[in-house]
Amino acid sequence: MNLSNDTRDVLKNFSTVNQNLLVKSGNVINTMSAMKNIVAKATIPDTFDNEFAIYDLNEFLSALSLFKKPTLDFGERSVKLKEEGGGSSVNYFFSDPSVVTAPKTEITMPSVDVEFTFTQDTFNQIQKASAVLGVPDVVLTGTTGGDINLTVTDRKNDTSNDFAIKVGENASSDFTYYFKVENLKLLAGDYKVEVSSKGISHFTNVNKSIEYFIALEAA
Repeated sequence: MNLSNDTRDVLKNFSTVNQNLLVKSGNVINTMSAMKNIVAKATIPDTFDNEFAIYDLNEFLSALSLFKKPTLDFGERSVKLKEEGGGSSVNYFFSDPSVVTAPKTEITMPSVDVEFTFTQDTFNQIQKASAVLGVPDVVLTGTTGGDINLTVTDRKNDTSNDFAIKVGENASSDFTYYFKVENLKLLAGDYKVEVSSKGISHFTNVNKSIEYFIALEAA
């Protein structure tokens, strides 16, 4: 089989969440961070016939990059990567699934308290502000009837420089929720975001079938 560019983009993104990956048969793949505070799920254009586990996803992607047009021939213990039309090849062995971190159950989003749109432009600004100001936190705030804002700051520093951007208006209540910038490991695109006071958020890509559940930081 050949992997589509969309599938390879998802795999590259998932490698930032966790280097481990357990792929089950079908066209849905998911991953979970080692700290279990990020879970991602995507429906991809390609369908896998068998379950397999990869211990180092970045290494696997690097092996794929050895070929201009790689084809994949799956066996029980390994996959043969080779150039379309013949030539060079790599026999890449699978991992034992028992040593791979993977979601055990589906996550059900609890009652939603806040919703807003998180655009790629907003994401870029937040990442840039975090790097420029050297701060690690994102704070989502709102006041009843007022604006909904994201502020990049350092919660541990009362005199921290910060960057704020409006992401919504007409907040239904007063609220403050906390994220870590490093946990926003999103595939490029615009997202619908739902946040629950139960300590979890849900990012759903508006154009692609990929979603993330990201735990909130303690207040």
